[in-house]
Amino acid sequence: MKLKPHQTVLFLGDGMADEPVAALNGRTPLQAAHTPNMDTIARNGRSGTMLTLPDPFPTSSDVANMSVLGCDLTRELCGRGPLESASQGIRLGADDIAFRMNLITVDAHGILRDFSGGHISQPDANAAIALLNAKLGTDKIRFYPGVSYRNLLILSGAEFSADVTCGKPDDNHGNPVAHHLPRATTPAGEHTATLLRHLTTRATDILSDREANGIWAWSGGKAGAIHNICQRYNIRAAVISAVDVINGLGACMGMDVIKVQGATGYIDTNYEGKADAVLKALADGYDFIYAHVEAMDEVSHAQDLELKLKAIEDFDTRLIGRVLKHAPAGTAYAVLPDHPVPLATGKHTRTPVPVAIWQPGVAPDHAQTYDEPTAQHGILGLLQGPDLMNLLLGNRQ
Repeated sequence: MKLKPHQTVLFLGDGMADEPVAALNGRTPLQAAHTPNMDTIARNGRSGTMLTLPDPFPTSSDVANMSVLGCDLTRELCGRGPLESASQGIRLGADDIAFRMNLITVDAHGILRDFSGGHISQPDANAAIALLNAKLGTDKIRFYPGVSYRNLLILSGAEFSADVTCGKPDDNHGNPVAHHLPRATTPAGEHTATLLRHLTTRATDILSDREANGIWAWSGGKAGAIHNICQRYNIRAAVISAVDVINGLGACMGMDVIKVQGATGYIDTNYEGKADAVLKALADGYDFIYAHVEAMDEVSHAQDLELKLKAIEDFDTRLIGRVLKHAPAGTAYAVLPDHPVPLATGKHTRTPVPVAIWQPGVAPDHAQTYDEPTAQHGILGLLQGPDLMNLLLGNRQ
């Protein structure tokens, strides 16, 4: 029997999944945290896991969120740079290569100490980007401010290529920056890699008197052809996030971007504002709302157990709980991370993430809580590719 379509809210807790922690008596942070609202979704719904970072793709959030939203990574993956450009309304030309560019902190020995430049404030980040443009910018080299440490470098010209490999800065804490500079993957990328290495060196001199005293360009690419999720499922969809990569991905997929004042991409984000934005989007008739929170990812990279527990509980109570309390009856819900970030390493892993889906009219399985071990025994099994979106939205086709 074909089910009546429901309005659906997907709560995405970036980096929320983890591994057993000795300080928690072998429990994961999700097991240890007080999460009555995620547990409610699991208890009234069905659980399972999802592979969001398959080999051989990078273990980055653009890959993971594209997986969650049902993209074909072999055809649609374009890099974070183009997605974040789309979020900022920057139209890339045919010869433009956009790179995500972190403002970072490097010590006197050239060791990466903070991929976020001390979670640089927005005014300080804007000032740093303005200085880089003044010193290094040309008609072919342009720096754009984003949110805090998350910025953009765009190279314009037929001589530039996306055939460059750049490691993820959050995977390289404690490593020498000089050992992880951009490298060409083909002869066509040599010129671009050489320029990026030059800009990295020069930026260290230019920003030497600041806490965020360096740059790290990575995940570059050209504007790609990503499918329109609204057309695929005959829906009206919205995305709510503080960070450009998620908003850009949503925009590229035909989703309306709803901005929330005070959304920071960190633990001080405006959870209540995001919840109210979800509720307004439901009232405005959106069929699918992608509510993304970055905080868990940030504190997991910092390997801060106390803050991870707090971020999970804030996500559960201040966002999910507020929505569940006030949303119209008959709303459907899903909750999952985009990828794990174990506190033990502070790095993304390819382990499938826990998923819970509550759709009115669909019988629940036996799960009573939302966490990694419970999800492994859920009736949904292992989801991959478009499985999740088809479960949530496929009855509209």
